[in-house]
Formats: sequence, C-alpha cells, structure tokens
Amino acid sequence: MAVKHWKPWAGGLLAVSSLVIATLSSSGPQATAGQHGLASERQPQQVSPPSIEEGLSFAEVALPLNRVGVRERMEKELLIGTFRHSSSLLTLKRSGRWFPVIEPILVDSGIPTDFKYLSVIESGLANAVSPSDARGFWQFMKPAAQEFGLRVDRDVDERYHVVKATRAACAYLNKAYRRYGNWILAAASYNMGMSGLSRRMEEQGGEAYWDLMLNDETARYVYRLYATKQVMENPESHGFVLQAEDWYAPMETRDTVLVDGVDDLSVLAKQMGVSYNALKTLNPWLRSRKLPIADDQYYVLRLPLR
Repeated sequence: MAVKHWKPWAGGLLAVSSLVIATLSSSGPQATAGQHGLASERQPQQVSPPSIEEGLSFAEVALPLNRVGVRERMEKELLIGTFRHSSSLLTLKRSGRWFPVIEPILVDSGIPTDFKYLSVIESGLANAVSPSDARGFWQFMKPAAQEFGLRVDRDVDERYHVVKATRAACAYLNKAYRRYGNWILAAASYNMGMSGLSRRMEEQGGEAYWDLMLNDETARYVYRLYATKQVMENPESHGFVLQAEDWYAPMETRDTVLVDGVDDLSVLAKQMGVSYNALKTLNPWLRSRKLPIADDQYYVLRLPLR
C-alpha cells in the first residue's frame, strides 16, 4: 500500500528513507495479521440453481409444475444434470456424433425425437453395462433384446449395434404407446416394464405418471428426461460452453456386406486393409474373433475410410 501511494517528487530522499522503514516494519507480525484478515474476507465459490424453463415439455407433454411435488423433483434432477460436469460434458460431446444416427430412426418409427434423451439417461450415449447386465445405448436385458429382434449370443450382441438397438427401442416404445396411449407412461414403462407399471396403476387407481407412487428409480426417470432435454438443448445457460471443434463428429466410414461366415476377424481385417482394433471399435456388436452367418442372413460391417 505504501508503494501505491508514494510520490517520489513530493518528499525526495526523506520520503525514500521513510518508505524503507515502513516497508521493513510492515514485514512483522502486523502484516501477518493483515494477511489473515484479507483471507477471512474471501468468498467461497458461488453457485446458483438453474431455473426450470417456462413451458418445458417432453414429447409435447408440458411439465405439470402445479402438481404436488413436481417442481421439487424437477429441480433436483436439473441440479444434478447441471453440476455433474464431467459426465454432462462427455454426453454433450457424444451427442454430436450419435444424435444424427438416432434421430432419423425415431422419426421413421413414429417416435417423438425427444426420446433420443432416453438413450442419454440410460447410458450416456455409450455402450454401457449395468449391474443387472443390461447393455448398450438403450440398456436392453438379454430376454427383452431377443424379444424385439436383436441377436444376442457369444459371437454377436446386437445390443451394442446402435442402429439395430435403436430400432428395437422404437419397437418397444410403440408397443407401450399402443397400450397406454401416452408417451410419458411409455417412457416410465421403459424403466420398470409394462407389467410392473400397469400393476401400480391398477393398485393405486392412477391414470397419469404424476399420480403414481413408484420405486425410486422410476419415480425419477421422467424428470430426468425433462432435465436432460433442458440442459442439452441450452448448454450455455447451464454453464457448458463448447466450441464447434469440441463436439464429436459423426464417423466417416464405408460399409461392407458379408453373406458368408468369418472364422477369424483379424484375418478379415487384414484382407480389407484395416486394423483389427478399428474393425472391433466400429463394430462393437462383434463379441468374439469370429462371425457365424446363417444362410438367410447377412451383416454390414462399418470400416474406416481409406
């Protein structure tokens, strides 16, 4: 502080001497006390809760904030989605690659495009494996996967095939919508199953998701969809600032159709001029070193561009 206010032209050499004495004196216990005083005035990190967007909807169903408990539950999921920085950032980056793959399939299947966020809350747009052994972007258990047309065996697991698994998820959601006539209940049933949800509706006499007492996970599930949509559609207002180059771009690949089985995929990769790593990375549904193909089947492999 002495240096800041000292004017050499006002006091000459005497002022310089006084400055030196003052500087030496300030290095003692009094300075330490002053420093502690400044430290005590420092403010901790300040954060503010995000606001629920006005008119927020999912699959054209507005969030009913006037119902008991809805606002508090939504705020909880919005806080989690906003402040889990690493996972939210990764999901945002991945969406640049995978939403262009998922959205057209939803449209072709007659499913509202908001359901792309269901794959986000299920897996974070990754081929995840749950403690209950649900797998892939859409987290199918093996029986459900096979029910909706996915091949699951030791060599092939189409739960890891994003395109085929998305079509299977659409088939499930359409079936659930035909049963309930309601996209929100269809979404809730994706988490707990149609039989479980229907049983709760019958037991409780409820006709809407918001009226039901459900298990903890399903009770959060639909709110997570609304919160995820809000954060991912308005990332900057939630503190996520990404430049154009930060988003993962869709992979540039070429397709090869196989009608004959493959005994050794590493040999096939070499014949096609790609690495085994690239072959398996672009086709994660290949679960072993071989690919048996029945007479009435064919498979499309994704390969990197040369």
